[in-house]
Order: sequence, then structure tokens, then C-alpha cells
Amino acid sequence: EHPFRPSKDTEERLKVIPKFCFPDPKDWFPSSDLKSETFSFVLTGEDGSRWFGYCRKLLPEGKGKRLPEVYCIVSRLGCFNLFSKILDEVEKRREMSPALVHPFMRSVMEAPFPAPGRTITVRSFLPGAGDEVMELCRPLDSRLEHVDFECLLQCLSVSHTIRVFASLLLERRVIFVADNLSTLSKCGHAAVATLYPFTWQHTYIPVLPASMIDIVCSPTPFLIGILSCSLPQLWDLPIEEVLIVDLCADKFLQEVSDEDEILPHKLQAALVQILEERSEILSHEQSDTQGDTSLNSLVSEAFVQFFVEIVGHYSLHMSVTEQGQRVFQREPFRKSHGSRTVRHFLHCFMETQMFAGFIQDRELSK
Repeated sequence: EHPFRPSKDTEERLKVIPKFCFPDPKDWFPSSDLKSETFSFVLTGEDGSRWFGYCRKLLPEGKGKRLPEVYCIVSRLGCFNLFSKILDEVEKRREMSPALVHPFMRSVMEAPFPAPGRTITVRSFLPGAGDEVMELCRPLDSRLEHVDFECLLQCLSVSHTIRVFASLLLERRVIFVADNLSTLSKCGHAAVATLYPFTWQHTYIPVLPASMIDIVCSPTPFLIGILSCSLPQLWDLPIEEVLIVDLCADKFLQEVSDEDEILPHKLQAALVQILEERSEILSHEQSDTQGDTSLNSLVSEAFVQFFVEIVGHYSLHMSVTEQGQRVFQREPFRKSHGSRTVRHFLHCFMETQMFAGFIQDRELSK
């Protein structure tokens, strides 16, 4: 509705949104019974900027077979809980009458977007209930906000989770397969979150529309999710050197077969131990501190600790030139690690775009 002239790139992205809202052609069929589902997608522009799509798929009230609807909010900001809360409200209003959705969304659009750590209130009228006040808060640190490690660890054994992590670290091609949209999108986001403080720089499509399945033939790194019903099409395509992970059966449908050899063994064992014993650690910590250590923070800390052991000494190898520029000394950094297996791993990891991006940010920061 905004009177702006979208760029060509923006227009392309807007055109493709319906495909991502209904990734499977069967989604367009009328149905008499459908549980509402929340999922998300990510669109990456030519300049690398990302749009996040937050979707709620539901069946409108009524009798007999009806067409499903998807309500989708697109934002440049990853802020899952805030948008989920808005979509809850949209669903509640849609059940009463479609006419109630638009005025509510207008009042949301007119409210200022909360700054990190802040809460805003949105007032909206609901027939029979009068004025309703809704609080929308944005977390200070949103890196774990969209992340559900629980779902990933329920779908995959610890050893499979670690192998997926290792494959992503070397920027390989990974395909997740599952029966439903929410499992695909939750597991995709959780897998990307294991890489923090590094950022996945490549193609990332939590749920790939069936009509775009040819993308999996791309020779560049990607993390892509496909619905199980697209598997027959997948097997018809010429795909090589791809790790294909069945999230519903906890097994690899195809692998490169060195996935267990990528990470330095001692550090891999330490990571495995924390993830295997996560329930015991959590119950122990909660009884000790009366605090609430969440599974998300425990898992994230375990992966961060892995990176601290491997690259935590990077700052000792930043030198400053006479012009005041920070420059990273690659070889001294790699050779300075005491462990031969870590040095060998670094030899591969330092070639990734993830590592290059991380170091470039550090060189540019004051």
C-alpha cells in the first residue's frame, strides 16, 4: 500500500512470496480438516540482504471443504516471538470474521517498531470485548529468539546433529527433509544457530517450494529444506556431494561419508558429552541456582565453547599497521594452536566465507 517504486529485485521477491507461503502444490487443495501451522522462510536479495517471512497457515471457519489461507508478515528483522504473537491475534480475529484482521494489522503497522529490549503497546477494538491492549516486546539479543534446539535434538541424534554442524562449518551442501513445514523451518533455524558467532553466508531456504526444486543442483553451498512429498523429484535430479538428512527418521539418505572425521576429535567428544547429558546438566543447574537455564542457552554455549577453543586466540594475531589498520596474521594464527588436529581443521575452516567474514568484521572494528 505504500506509494513507493520497488526496485526490480524487490519486485522479484514480492512475486515469489506466494510460492513460499504454499511450498507444496497440494497445499492449494480445499480441505475440511487442517491444523493451523506456523513456519517461516528467508529470502535473500542480490545484495545479500535478507527478508524474513513469518507465516500462519490456517483453515477458515466453516463447513465442508474450504481453501486454506496463509497470513504472512515480511520483515527485514528476525524477531520471531513478536511476529508470532501478532499472528496469534490475526488467527483469533480471522475465526470471528475476516473483516477484523485488516483494522488490527493497520494499528500494528502504525505503531513504532520496538527498539531492542523495549516493549510497545498496540490498542485495537474487538467486538464484544471492547478495546484490547496488546504488548509487543523485542528481545535485547535476538540471536536465540527464533531458535528451537529442542526440535532439532528431538529429530536428530546427537551424533547426526554434530555431523550436520561439521558439514555446515565447511560450507557444504545440506538438504533437510521432513513431513511438515514447521519441523523444516525450526530445524533449519536451529542448525544455522549452532554456527554462532559465525554467520551462514550462502543460500538458506528453510522450506523450498516444490516448483523451485532445481535449486538443489546448484554447485554452491546451501542449506535447504524440502517436504517429503518432493523426494521422488529430488532423486531424479543430478545431485552430488550433498548431505541429505531425513528429520522424521533420524537418518542420512545420502552423505559424503567423511562427516564424522571433520572436527578435531577431542573437541567433538566434549561437545557430544554436553549434548548427550543436557537433561542432567539442566536439572542440576536449576536445582543449584534456582535459576532458569534454558536448553537453548546451554546448547548455544556448548557450540560457542567449541569455537573459543578453536579460534579464541585470533585477537593475539591482529597487528596494527602504521596507518592504524588492523590486519590479521593468518599463518601465525593457524600454526600457534597447540593441537595438530586443530591446526589441520583450521587449514580447511580458514578457507570458508564464514571465517573470512568474521575476520573482516574484526579487522574493520576499532
